[in-house]
Amino acid sequence: MTERDFVLNGDFEYPESGVVAWKAPSNIALVKYWGKKPNQIPANPSISFTLDACATTTSLDFSKLSEKSNTFSFDLFFEGKPKEDFKPKINTFFERIEKYVPFLKEYHFTIKTSNSFPHSSGIASSASGMAALALCLMTIEKRINPSLEDSYFKKKASFLSRLGSGSACRSIQGDLIQWGNYDAISESSNLFGVKYPFKVHPVFKNYHDTILLVHKGQKTVSSTVGHDLMHNHPFAEQRFAQAHLNLDRLKTIFEEGNLDNFVEVVESEALTLHAMMMTSLPYFMLMKPNTLEIINRIWEFRQKSKTHVCFTLDAGANVHVLYPESEKQEVFQFIQDELVVFCENGHYICDRIGNGAKEMRIKNNN
Repeated sequence: MTERDFVLNGDFEYPESGVVAWKAPSNIALVKYWGKKPNQIPANPSISFTLDACATTTSLDFSKLSEKSNTFSFDLFFEGKPKEDFKPKINTFFERIEKYVPFLKEYHFTIKTSNSFPHSSGIASSASGMAALALCLMTIEKRINPSLEDSYFKKKASFLSRLGSGSACRSIQGDLIQWGNYDAISESSNLFGVKYPFKVHPVFKNYHDTILLVHKGQKTVSSTVGHDLMHNHPFAEQRFAQAHLNLDRLKTIFEEGNLDNFVEVVESEALTLHAMMMTSLPYFMLMKPNTLEIINRIWEFRQKSKTHVCFTLDAGANVHVLYPESEKQEVFQFIQDELVVFCENGHYICDRIGNGAKEMRIKNNN
């Protein structure tokens, strides 16, 4: 598919008003997307676990304007309060998607959004937030054009959300989502995420992710700045090649259920992400002392216990502790006994692999 396939064409009648709502999860990349080209195109393919508990719920109330506006008309509420500093990002998102969603200036929108995790927790909400908003817009499009097929609906939602936040395209479906052109997956695309099409061993179907909040609040460097640092990076091409090789390795790992090799790939990817930041110009150290303490404790415990607990990292200090359902009791006790002490205010989030976004029912007050 090309960008032109996502343009809404035709002589449709627009509904006067309505309200729609979606709950979309965050996701954690196993093979990291780091570096991008114009129009939110990834420099390398990635694959992620869709999460379950960490999610954004967004409702979109729309009412038709008396005449089409020259600007985007919307109010934005976060956790029940007006959030003016979020509005520029939404406005930019609308500018990027207007040619694919031509009804944007036909309506006034009231956007109400909330996270299942504290906004100051250090968990990136852009992926889940943009995914939820894109799904709301697609539900309006479905009302305008009821003939839309479900597969197209999901692809376009992923396509639109990518234009708001790249990794958001991996938050529409679950449980394993691949994004970016990758030779081994014929249906893969730089434009949207796709469900991982190959055989996956049952051990990966109930994976847990305990997120240790080492540092809450604003990251030292934004993801946008971080991605831009990959331009002219001395190790960029090697990194992009490594991502392809790790996706090749994961095909066999997922099929066979090889947890030892899974640990090796996932931790290597996490450390490579941070290595790229540390060797860019300007350079950044996003890990904190407690991040390193947690990593070392995990290594020591894994060797001693013979479990398959491992870590991955986002572009920040927090640690995602991954482990299979069969080892949940032993690993979670270890987390409580040895790792929680390194979290800010002892805060952590228990999550697990999930099945993607869900439409929310709107109560009719009439």
